[in-house]
Formats: sequence, structure tokens, C-alpha cells
Amino acid sequence: MIFSVDVHKLLALHYVYPLTLQKLQQLLSPVDVLSYFDQAQPSEIARALQIPLPKAVQLQKGFQRANCLSLEEAYSSADIYPIPFNHSLYPVHLFELPSPPTVLYVKGQYSLLGGKHIAIIGSRKATGYTKTVMDVIVPPLVEHEYTVVSGLARGADTLAHEATMKYGGKTIAVLGHGFHHLYPRENKMLAEKMAEEQLLITEYPPYMKPEKWHFPMRNRIISGLSSALVVTEAALRSGTLITTECALEQGKDVFVVPGPIDSEQSKGTNKLLLEGAIPVCNGYQIVDILELFSSKS
Repeated sequence: MIFSVDVHKLLALHYVYPLTLQKLQQLLSPVDVLSYFDQAQPSEIARALQIPLPKAVQLQKGFQRANCLSLEEAYSSADIYPIPFNHSLYPVHLFELPSPPTVLYVKGQYSLLGGKHIAIIGSRKATGYTKTVMDVIVPPLVEHEYTVVSGLARGADTLAHEATMKYGGKTIAVLGHGFHHLYPRENKMLAEKMAEEQLLITEYPPYMKPEKWHFPMRNRIISGLSSALVVTEAALRSGTLITTECALEQGKDVFVVPGPIDSEQSKGTNKLLLEGAIPVCNGYQIVDILELFSSKS
């Protein structure tokens, strides 16, 4: 894995300051400050990134250290493949996000970034109902070669990844931390299996730990990669609804599985249905609708 000087500088900067593409543009235009970042005046960096001068000084020092590291060798030895925004493998749909990731770090079958993607998400406190739902939703999606995208969280995400693999399909997990960490810990074996046979993605450098605010950011990538979103179970106050909002803002179809009216984990999904989400009871309905829309576009 050999990087050009410009890409190496980008990765060095991203290592110490994992900025979004929106923020990076401030360094590239109207003047390409990144090309001489190590020699730039700290005041120029502070002005371009709109950060305090002391932070710019600290950032430049961190960049100078990182720029001297053999990042390509370190990533390669850890089976991590960085995909910057200007790489041919970077998913073009992510450019439609308000703040696309500057770099994606991937492990596994990166060819899965191509093709058709659909997100399946739901409650971390998923009941047996979600497992039943996966058995009727996932097989038709696998049959029609959709790659299932989710977030490797406990509950519905885990069940979505496991069901997809059980039925012989392909799945992508988008993480809210770097590859040197894992959350939740009980998914260690699942993550290892997916790193070999499927695909793990994160926008965070390997050393970055999971933080609460990372997961809403992670959710925009889940919806951004996918042509549509399927919600299994969700309570009224659920993080799942954040991903749903991202999908709606991106103009994506949101499919929702109706749930029992007396279940706390279906109150959020049933509310989505009242607000106009598309009700589905099996995967073939999803495929039919998506294929119909695809043929008209």
C-alpha cells in the first residue's frame, strides 16, 4: 500500500485531527494549506480551520510527528485499509451528506462498498420479535443481492448482521470508534468474523475510543451508504430514530415493521408509521418497492 505525498499528509492530519470533508475544504481552498501544513504559520492554520491559535500550534506539532510515521506500514500490518475521499473506492453516495467523512478506515472485503445497500436498524433492547422479523425480512434481501448495513450495536444491529450471514448474504458494520477498540465487547467474535468475511467501516483513526457523540455521527454513514432504511423495533426515545431522521433528510425510503401496540419497543416504530413511513411485513415488499423506484429513475 503506497500513498502519494498528498495522501500521506492527509492521513497524518486525519490521524491527529479526524476532521470531516466539510472542514477539510477550509484547508484546501482558496489556498491549499495542507500542502505545506508542517511549514505553515500557526495563525494561518488557525484562521483556515477557525480554531484557537494554541490549538493550531498543538495540531501542527502533532501533524509533524504523524507525518514522520510510516502510517501505510502500520495500517497494513493491522489489516486496515484507509480510503480517503478522493480514492476510487470511496462511496459516492457519502458525498451527498452535509458532512462526509474525509477518510474511511475499513477491514475486510472492501469490494462490498460497491453494489446495492440497505440498512437494517432497531432497538438495542430488541425482543424476540426482532429475531422473527429478521427471518422474514433478510432472506429476500440476500436473494436479491442487497448488502445489509448496520452498526454492530447490541440488539437489532447484531441480529441483522447475524441473520444476513446465516442466510449467506453480505453485510457491513459501521463503527463509532477506531479499530483498536470494540464496542460492545460481547460482539468481539462477531466483529472478528466480519473483519474476515464481511466488512467493518469507521471514520475514526484506530486509536480513538468509543464516545457517546460518535454514534450519531456513525448513524449518518449507515443511512448515507444505503438506498433505504428498515426499522424493526424502536422505543419512543430511541437512538434508532436519529438514524431514521438522517435517512429522511437524505431523501431515503424508510420501511417500518408494525409492532404490538402494547410493546414499549414498538411505540417508536408505530409512531413512524403514523407519520408516513412505509409499512412492510416481509422482505419481498421492500425489494418490490425499491426495484420499482429503481426502474423509474
